[in-house]
Amino acid sequence: MTNESGQQRKVREALRGISGVHVTAWKSDGEADWALTGKIVRGIAEAGIHNIVSAGNTGEFYPMTTDEVVRSHAVAAEAAAGKALVTAGIGRSLREAVSTGRLAAKAGCDAVMVHHPLDPFAAPQSQADYFLAIAEALEIPLVAYVRSDAIGVKDLARVANHPNVAGVKFASSNMMLLADCVRETEGSSANWICGLAEGWAAPFYALGARGFTSGLINVAPERSLAVWRALEAGDYGTARREVDAIAGFEKLRTKYGNGANVTVVKEALGLLGTNVGPVRLPGLPELNESERAELRAIVSSWGGQRAAAE
Repeated sequence: MTNESGQQRKVREALRGISGVHVTAWKSDGEADWALTGKIVRGIAEAGIHNIVSAGNTGEFYPMTTDEVVRSHAVAAEAAAGKALVTAGIGRSLREAVSTGRLAAKAGCDAVMVHHPLDPFAAPQSQADYFLAIAEALEIPLVAYVRSDAIGVKDLARVANHPNVAGVKFASSNMMLLADCVRETEGSSANWICGLAEGWAAPFYALGARGFTSGLINVAPERSLAVWRALEAGDYGTARREVDAIAGFEKLRTKYGNGANVTVVKEALGLLGTNVGPVRLPGLPELNESERAELRAIVSSWGGQRAAAE
C-alpha cells in the first residue's frame, strides 16, 4: 500500500460521523424484500447519515446466505446513490471475506467492514492477522470490527496502523483497553470509532475516539444526528440529554443477551408503518405483547417520528 488515497481520506472522515447499519426487510415467505430494503437505505442517506453499513449485525449478516450478503451490498450502493458512503459487511472464512469484498467494490461500495471472527478456537494475534490479510487483499479501505477485548494492544495497533485500514470499530466496553490503544497509536493514522452506538459515544469521545455506529438511524436518524452534533461540539450535557431520550429504546434492545437488538428496531419500524418482517433465527423473531407495549410508548414519546423508509 502507498500513501493515503482520496478514497481512503473520504472513508476515514465518514467514519468520524455516524455509521448507520440498515435493516434487511423480509417478505412473508421469508425471502428478502430488496425493494423495501433499498427504500430504507435511501431514506437513511437522505437523512444525512454519513456512512451506511450494509450486511452489518443490524442487517442480520449471520442469518443471511452469502448470496444475500452480496445482493445487500449492491442494493445499498445503488439506493444510497452517492448521498452517503456505503460500507459492505463481510467476514466468515478468509477466502469468503476477500471474495465478497471484491464483489462489493465492483458493486460500488466505498469500503468494507470485516466482522469480528467468531471461531471459538481463534488465537487473539491470529484474529489481528485475519483483519490484516483482508486489508492486504482488497483495494478499497477496510474497517475492522472488534467485538472482544481478547486482542492485545500491540496487535490492535498493528491493525489500526495498516495503511488500508480506515478505522477500527471498537465494540468492547473495556475503556482501559481503548485508552491504551489511543495512547499506543497517538500521532499515527489510527482511527478509533465507537462500535457500541449512541449510549457509549460520549465516553469514547472523551478517550479520543470519534464517530459511532447506530441501528437507531433506521427509525429516528435525526436523534442520532443530534447526539453526534453535540459530541462534535464538545457539549456533553446536550449529548447526555439526547442519549437519555433514547435510553429506553436502547435498553430494550439489550434483552435476552442482545437477542432483541434487531427485533426492537424492526418492530419500531412496523409501529411507524413500515413492515420489514420478523428477525431470522437465532435472533428473537418478535417481541411479546408487554415488550411491544413498552416499545410503543417509547416511540410515541418521541412525538410520532416517522420512519426513515417513509
